[in-house]
Amino acid sequence: MPVPVEARFWILRALGLWRRGWASLRTRGAAATWRRVALQFQRAPAGAGALYLPAATPLAPFAPFALATAETPRASIVIPVYGAFAHTLACLRAIAAHPPLAPFEVVVVDDASPDDSLERLRAIGGLRVHARPTNGGFIAACNDGAALARGEYLVFLNNDTVPQPGWLDALLATFDTVADAGLVGARLVYPDGRLQEAGGVVFADGSGWNYGRFDDPDGCRYGYLRDADYLSGAAIAIPRALFQRLGGFDARYAPAYYEDTDLAFAVRAAGLRTLYQPAATVVHDEGTSSGTDTASGPKAAQVRNQQVFADKWRDALQSQLPAGSEPTPALLHRGQRQVLVIDALTPQPDRDSGSLRLVELMRLLIEEGAHVVFLPAIGKPDGAYTRALQALGVECWHAPEAARLPAWLREHGPRFHAAMVSRHYVARECFPLLRRHAPQARLLFDTVDLHYLRERRAAELAGDAAALRAANRTRALELALINEADASLVVSAVERTLLAQDAPAARVEILSNLHRPAPPGPGFPSRRDLLFVGGFRHPPNVDAVQWFVEAVFPRLRAARPDIAFHCIGGDVPEAIARLGGVDGVHIHGHVPDLQPWLDGCRISVAPLRFGAGVKGKVNQAMAHGLPVVATGCAVEGMHLREGEDVLVADDAEAFALALLRLYDDEALWSRLAANGRANVARHFSADAARAVVRALFLD
Repeated sequence: MPVPVEARFWILRALGLWRRGWASLRTRGAAATWRRVALQFQRAPAGAGALYLPAATPLAPFAPFALATAETPRASIVIPVYGAFAHTLACLRAIAAHPPLAPFEVVVVDDASPDDSLERLRAIGGLRVHARPTNGGFIAACNDGAALARGEYLVFLNNDTVPQPGWLDALLATFDTVADAGLVGARLVYPDGRLQEAGGVVFADGSGWNYGRFDDPDGCRYGYLRDADYLSGAAIAIPRALFQRLGGFDARYAPAYYEDTDLAFAVRAAGLRTLYQPAATVVHDEGTSSGTDTASGPKAAQVRNQQVFADKWRDALQSQLPAGSEPTPALLHRGQRQVLVIDALTPQPDRDSGSLRLVELMRLLIEEGAHVVFLPAIGKPDGAYTRALQALGVECWHAPEAARLPAWLREHGPRFHAAMVSRHYVARECFPLLRRHAPQARLLFDTVDLHYLRERRAAELAGDAAALRAANRTRALELALINEADASLVVSAVERTLLAQDAPAARVEILSNLHRPAPPGPGFPSRRDLLFVGGFRHPPNVDAVQWFVEAVFPRLRAARPDIAFHCIGGDVPEAIARLGGVDGVHIHGHVPDLQPWLDGCRISVAPLRFGAGVKGKVNQAMAHGLPVVATGCAVEGMHLREGEDVLVADDAEAFALALLRLYDDEALWSRLAANGRANVARHFSADAARAVVRALFLD
């Protein structure tokens, strides 16, 4: 009797964990294996925690204070006010308590308040206060404030909001990172912590929907940068020049309602994007000024203005969702190719080259117009690394919402055009589920590197018969997946040539490491010492550093005792830590920012004696203009010319001599630096990969 596909998933997961645990014990030892097991089973971290609210509640007495505003602001925060001074006070106190990093000004427009708001506002330092003689409503007040603003960006902020720390800088950063951003809105949260809006949805009849209303603001579907149909005017940012060019908020909606929706449509009509930015959180006490009753009072204009808006944007509304639809991530991204990416863990691009490649692949897919969804097989978020993906626009899912992969795929599988799974032990579990729940998706297997080739080389180097048998089992698993996939990805022509023999019927494409252009850094005279970069969860790196320090470095130091060796990489085992006791050897562990080392060291070393794939440490050094001395294994499949792009040596004596030669030859150093950068641009850049990415993921 065949095993049901979901039961098979759990059986394969259990078997895979056992097999990988046993292999880890053999190669990494008990301590490192235990750390990996603990990571697998640790509980997911709690949510973001309580929202910040200013110490002074709306009931607290007023006392004058000042905001740290600037004479030459980058952003002008425009706050329209009509009474409700207690709320305005709470808003301003929040800004004062956690001032943005960017220079800013605050323009408060008092719209003929019926209370003593104007008098009290004038007692607060750092404000620019504009008093309207008569009440004109939200649109008139905002347009007046915009006309007075001096900043490059206008930020419209309701007075019944409490901006959370970092909100303004997150809004402004969006314009720095997204070239065609035109309008950016914050995540709005109710004072009780429930989500108010994660961007808005507009239906074909002109009606709107606050996406995520009353849900958990930390939910996976609300955590990533995303295009939105509209963004609530309670907290939005727009370039001042663009706002002026569009004519400001359209007065036909006066006194208020639908002006923010209209602005979003106008921004898109101008060829720019309207983006929801979850990293900017603002607490909004909705309805303070205008109530919530659409049958009477100011809120009644909402009903009238829906028809005004629908008439103005009739053509654009034809492509919107039908009224009554329930928006889902699948529907929000219906106009894009949706691509699912599954890997064992959330990529950590500052720790290993495979992660850097995966992040750059997702970035390239987004540049090509795709919507990317990422799911770690481990099921857990990874703090800043998850947030970094979300900042790119990647929809990241994890526990508790995606704790059970079979159930998640049953819900989301039908929306994907392509699904890529990295690493054979993850693909073995996921392929049957994807074939069942996403049969329409092109199934891609990312080998990362051919594990069986790396394992076989390690076993042969060690003369370990048991390890060689394990490598043969890995070979059978990988080849089965390569034959099952619609296409498989390798990182070098060497691996594709091998698979032409081992899996001749399979479609195999090269998608190598991806590196963005980097400045070349300082020249030869200002540099010194040697650099190795590589995480130590990867067994080839452990062997490489041990061999280098024990066999190569003594020969080098005998000739040049002034040269030091700097070893950077996380998860340092005891065997590597002990090498720090060798004179001239510095074991630094994980370093979040490699730039000072890439700029300060004279030579990068890649002394790997076994491995597979393309080595990110070599690409990274060359991309920054840092010449490399490497073994033949380390530069395999990288299109490098010995003596022109890189120096290659495989025995300890030759490796030391190559280092000594390059260390004192400025002309050779400069030639290798320039040629290495050119090699990366030619073979390992985003542009070099675009055609393959389009063909595999998007066609």
